[in-house]
Order: sequence, then C-alpha cells, then structure tokens
Amino acid sequence: MTDNKHLSQQWLQPDWPAISGVHALFTTRDGGCSTAPWNAMNLGDHVGDDPQNVAANRQVLRNVINRMSGKTVRTVFMQQVHGCDVQVMQHGSAEGQAFDASVTDQSGVACTIMVADCLPVLIAHRSGLAVAAAHAGWRGLVGEGGHGVLEAVWQAYARQLRVPADSRQLALDTQVWLGPCIGPDAFEVGDEVRQAFVNASPQAGACFVASTHTGKWLANLPQLARQRLEQMGLSQIYGNDASDAWCTVANASRFFSHRRDAAVLGSTGRMAACIWKD
Repeated sequence: MTDNKHLSQQWLQPDWPAISGVHALFTTRDGGCSTAPWNAMNLGDHVGDDPQNVAANRQVLRNVINRMSGKTVRTVFMQQVHGCDVQVMQHGSAEGQAFDASVTDQSGVACTIMVADCLPVLIAHRSGLAVAAAHAGWRGLVGEGGHGVLEAVWQAYARQLRVPADSRQLALDTQVWLGPCIGPDAFEVGDEVRQAFVNASPQAGACFVASTHTGKWLANLPQLARQRLEQMGLSQIYGNDASDAWCTVANASRFFSHRRDAAVLGSTGRMAACIWKD
C-alpha cells in the first residue's frame, strides 16, 4: 500500500481557482491494497472485491482527506443508480443510499461519488458556503424532458444557498470541475442514446460522431455535460476537455474503466470524486 501521506499529490485535485476552506479530490488506481482486477485503490463495495480491502481503501481515502483538512471529515458513500436524485448531505446522513448526486452547506462532511467511466462533476460556490458532487453517466445526464442529474443537483445547490436556481449571480459565483470519464474515441452508443440527447437539445447532435459500426455513434460525454451546464448559465467550467489524458479507457494504469475491463477481467474498481468544506 502506498504511503497515504503522498496520495493527495498523486491523485487529481481540480485545476480551478482556490476557494478558502473548500477542498476537492479525485482518486486514481494509486494506493490501496486490492488485488487484480481491482488493483489497487478500489473504493466500490459492489464489484466483487474483498470487503476488507474495500474498507481499508476507504479508510486510506478518509486519512488523506483528514490530513488535507487538518481535522476529521465524514466521507459518505452513496449507491449510484444512474438516476437524478440528490442527497442533501449532513453529518448524520446514512451511507449506501441510492443517489447520484449530493450537496451540502455543512462543514466536515464530504460529498462523494464513485465512477469508472461515468463523468464526475464537482460544484463549489466561491463564498465556500455550499458544495456539490454529481455522477453523470449518459442516462442521468440526459434525464427526462431536458431535466437530468445536473439540473437536479443545481436546484438542490441553489436551495442550500437560498437563491433562485435561475439567478445569474449564482451562476457567476459558481465554478465546476469535470473529472476523468470515458473519452469520445471510446464511448460508442446506439441511435437511441443520440436521439434522447437531441430530443432534449438539438445542439447536442454536435457531440456525436458516426462510428464505423452501422447505427452506432461516438459520444463526447464531457462536451454533453458542458452544454447542459452552459444552458444553466454556468461559464466557469474546468477540468476534462475530452482529450486523451482524461479518458478512463485510454489510461489503464491510472484509471479504472468498466467498459474496458469488465468484459475481459470480469470486474473493475471504482474511483471517487470528493468535495468538502472545512
């Protein structure tokens, strides 16, 4: 197991303007004690890994977060179900509940989501008063009638700040980070997926390129998320630009990928994106 004192430097931290009292982190395969195919820093307790290894890995993450904050921070893991429900995170919030996003205005509790190809989205207000995290796979992102997980977490985030979700000032005072996900050269989807996005927003068609396989398309997941965020008025969007360096499939030594590994190896691990207030 890697010395967790150095993992905060080995893992990813958002490349966005620093906000006093707000921290964020995205784990990689580095650290941890899981064996193949979950090697090494698997945080998922639903993928067939030894529960003791998962528990030890989660404790490594908590140790790193506590060291970054200089105090104890509660890290709450949810069960992601590719939906649009949002958990309002508090110190007493139970783990393992079925939510795909979380938001909090409380200090010392980390909004945490797990991914292995889906897009992690972290949100923070420049005042430091509220933070949020969302798990954006294509189902949650497209949602229904143009309302998906990003719209849902934005509304919950606005409620925490007690301002209207359509407030221009709220959008100006908010920054967003997109983490690693399956890249546009690897994310092949069917006609029905493209049509669902185009039905919600015609401009989404620009995020799909015809595949060499009939009836298939290569989807640009981070660009689809950027479009949704921009439609909500957000402009301070950092992180994943859909280049190869951010692709979970293309970087096997650094990132877990369900699409790359599950069919071949039987399973794969999960990474975590966390955001919290001191």
